[in-house]
Amino acid sequence: MQLLMTTQERLWNRNYCKVMAANFALFFAFYVLTPLLPLYLSEHFGATKDVIGLVLSGYTITALLFRPFSGYFVDSFPRRTVLMICFGAFAIFFAGYLAASTLLLFTIVRTLHGGPFGALTVANSTVAIDVLPSSRRTEGIGYYGLSNNLAMALAPTIGLWIYTLTGNFELLFWIALAVACAGWAVDATVELSAKEIIPNKQKLSLDRFFLLRGWLLGANMTAFGFCFGVLSNYLAIYGKEVLGINGGTGTYFLLCSLGLMLSRIQGGRTLRQGRLTHNAGFGMVTSLAGYTLFILLPTLGTWLTDIGYYGSALLIGLGNGHMWPAFQNMTINVARNNQRGTANSTILISWDIGIGLGILIGGIIAEHLGYHAAFWTVVGVNAAGVLTYFLRTRSFFLRRNLNPTVR
Repeated sequence: MQLLMTTQERLWNRNYCKVMAANFALFFAFYVLTPLLPLYLSEHFGATKDVIGLVLSGYTITALLFRPFSGYFVDSFPRRTVLMICFGAFAIFFAGYLAASTLLLFTIVRTLHGGPFGALTVANSTVAIDVLPSSRRTEGIGYYGLSNNLAMALAPTIGLWIYTLTGNFELLFWIALAVACAGWAVDATVELSAKEIIPNKQKLSLDRFFLLRGWLLGANMTAFGFCFGVLSNYLAIYGKEVLGINGGTGTYFLLCSLGLMLSRIQGGRTLRQGRLTHNAGFGMVTSLAGYTLFILLPTLGTWLTDIGYYGSALLIGLGNGHMWPAFQNMTINVARNNQRGTANSTILISWDIGIGLGILIGGIIAEHLGYHAAFWTVVGVNAAGVLTYFLRTRSFFLRRNLNPTVR
């Protein structure tokens, strides 16, 4: 009996590892292109800064539109079927970038690609929750979030390195397509038992598409998504045009990934203890310190600029690594068991809104006031998010928390 319990409570089971690997693949395929697309649109199509922001924000807007329906379908239909369809569509769209010969065609492909991406991230993260033992779920969600955070950090590093060596955008599109197909193949082998597919027989309501019980958690996450949207999309251009740092963007994202890994070592114990609000608070304050250091760089002098530039990457990675799994867990813990998909879609919707606003507004501010002003806006929005959390969001979660083992 004890052996059976040990097996049941094992965190790193085969299906969980597969879902994590597939999640890493889907985010790697997406983020290997992210920091280079502004350069691609500028060099290949001659797009201006505000046009670049408009083109790239279309992806996030479409993902945002698909998220609420994704949560509903994941909760209402066989998750394997939903997952395979979404992953297949997500992979196929990368071929569209290779075929897009004009800015208009590229814009159409990029915008439509956001649909399957939005649905896929909801489906995959919900399946991850299904294959986790209930007693290890909080910890498991934290590690699952690390898989996409690592992809966010490592993929731009590798993409920028490949582009530096080859100068070939087409090669990067092929790599993204291949990695996405590999992720689909891995997810196809995940085993889901019938008991893990929970039919949804409730009447349709707004709460089936967006978790109203977690609205303030989502609003808070929007602020942090805004900051990462500006950073991930405009870092390469900002470093080159404002800071005079050439070829350092890849190293920046590599150090960001190191911060994410350190966050798991530092924050793993508190996640196992269910101290979600502690992890969230520590993470967002650390990220704010990183963004503030980043924007103060030009005033520090050449030597200190380099130290501050790369130091901010460690702080932002460390902060996001604590904050993201904590917020995801908090959202899930204010939802009922048959709303896991809706809870996941809610936190991702909020992140998407922030990312989209960051790309769009960041591009507009950069066009009219410069990139320095755009990144000062990031610091302001991040600080507002931190204040909101400590003044309202933390108590909001504790009042609605349905899981007495977390706090």
